[in-house]
Amino acid sequence: MLAALAVVQMQAAVQKEQVAYGGWSNCIRLSNGQIELLAPTEVGPRVIRLAFVGGRNVFKEWPDQLGQTGGEQWRIYGGHRLWRAPEGAPTYAPDNAPLTVAWDGRTLRLTAPVEKLTGLQKEIEVTLDPEHPRVVVLHRLINHNAGAVEAAPWAVTVCQGPGRAIIPQEPYIAHEAKLLPGRTMTLWNYTDMHDPRYTWGTKYVQVRCDPANNVAQKIGFHNTPGWAAFYRDGELFVKRFVFDPKATYPDLGSNIEAYTGSDMLELETLGALVRIPPAGKAEHTETWSLNKVTLGEDDAALGGRLPELVK
Repeated sequence: MLAALAVVQMQAAVQKEQVAYGGWSNCIRLSNGQIELLAPTEVGPRVIRLAFVGGRNVFKEWPDQLGQTGGEQWRIYGGHRLWRAPEGAPTYAPDNAPLTVAWDGRTLRLTAPVEKLTGLQKEIEVTLDPEHPRVVVLHRLINHNAGAVEAAPWAVTVCQGPGRAIIPQEPYIAHEAKLLPGRTMTLWNYTDMHDPRYTWGTKYVQVRCDPANNVAQKIGFHNTPGWAAFYRDGELFVKRFVFDPKATYPDLGSNIEAYTGSDMLELETLGALVRIPPAGKAEHTETWSLNKVTLGEDDAALGGRLPELVK
């Protein structure tokens, strides 16, 4: 009886309500009194807002696209979305149709219709921790084709700049202690390693978004620590994810990527690249946290609070 009561109390700590937002009349808002997130139900699946209650949105929005629905043109909208990797024409299948929504008192499930372009169905499950500023987000691709599809779930979070991504390096090991390579980084043809928005540290690589610089930049990493973060003016958004040493990842082995141009920065994680059989599925989970903290600029300054916030 006491255990059942405790479960009820935990569930009751997460408040769910239907609200209008950005021109959409039917959005779901979840809050635990510390942080809030908001997901439209007329397009997606997406999370369009993540913030401390009443605070600024961590995610970037495109105001001219908010509230729109329907049509065959892909729109970025903003926020957090689920894509299919590797990138190509099918990646840009529009997500402009109404969703099927389910709520069990703990987890919000957002399910899109089957995509005409790909035969895939996208689904996101969002579970807000009742006591901490933490969210578990499960991404799912379901194959409705007659044959198998090779793909990976791709979780793309568009953060509002100016700010910076922080990506951990693999541990430094002296030449005398290890001869074989231990760090893998992926560069796109448009990656410019001299771009001043990069900081190449020993422990961390940082990527800044600069509203005055709209030239696209992107890097990827084979990331075994299993986290990456975005920092802006005293707020730290952290993504955690599981690294599978046996998995094959897209984009030359990348499971974390950062893309920037102007005042937006996409912090992207990728699941394993797999063959999804007919009626099968591929899943990828992120755990988000939001923290109020002041962080310095270089490796030494980051080494104070950051390790405890990402472990």
